Amino acid sequence: MNKWSDNRAWWLVLPVVLIVAFSAVIPLMTVVNYAFQDTFGNNEFFWAGIEWFREVLRSDRFHGALGRQFLFSFIILSIEIPLGIAIALAMPKKGLWVPFCLILMALPLLIPWNVVGTIWQIFGRIDIGLLGAVLDGLGIEYNYTQNALDAWVTLIVMDVWHWTSLVVLLCYAGLQSIPDAYYQAARIDGASKWATFRFIQLPKMNRVLLIAVLLRFMDSFMIYTEPFVVTGGGPGNATTFLSIDLVQMAIGQFDLGPAAAMSLVYFLIILLFSWVFFTVMSYLDRAES
Repeated sequence: MNKWSDNRAWWLVLPVVLIVAFSAVIPLMTVVNYAFQDTFGNNEFFWAGIEWFREVLRSDRFHGALGRQFLFSFIILSIEIPLGIAIALAMPKKGLWVPFCLILMALPLLIPWNVVGTIWQIFGRIDIGLLGAVLDGLGIEYNYTQNALDAWVTLIVMDVWHWTSLVVLLCYAGLQSIPDAYYQAARIDGASKWATFRFIQLPKMNRVLLIAVLLRFMDSFMIYTEPFVVTGGGPGNATTFLSIDLVQMAIGQFDLGPAAAMSLVYFLIILLFSWVFFTVMSYLDRAES
């Protein structure tokens, strides 16, 4: 009876397994099917082996989109992680201002991705947008639809505005978990603010920061909706990231074989970096224990 009671809990997991199988495993198997086969219609498939992978990996188009994707993620992490730490350190730790600051930080995270893209698309327009009108009034040439640098700056500022709050909230939670005894010892020793941050706050936030880096890397590396709404991948292909190029290849050109191969390579890259972050976190846990 006890054994049956223990195993009965697995029935609670069954709905989750069915949902995951329907929403993730089955589409993944479909992608794998197209990645290794070719079709001429009528639901007839022919074995193509690794031909699509060879074509994708040798494509300058793929290398260009992948390079832009890595560059965007690197810039985003370089800005949002230090900025998030600085804002979290400046936020009050006690008092009535704490809930106000937390709510203010959480507001950008509540806005859907497509709405964020629409907001910044209008915000940056010269004719009706506040940002575009102000820059034009100052005599600064700005046009994110025709200038590649302006398009990149717009997307970076948009992402920083949207997602820095996530880093702030994670870092703030890590700071709040530090016992007051550490700060009391630092004051007794006469430690400066930099020394307190370097030897107390930063080491205590290392796991939280790794989670923040992992989440922001994965999200920035898979970004699609915001740049698609704002620039559509332009001007030219200046902001055609790997996600946008993948959709254009699969839906716009209907090249299902190369698109499936590219999506699997895309998936493996994200999986590799996630494994690296997980390995680092596990190593830090073992080192501290």
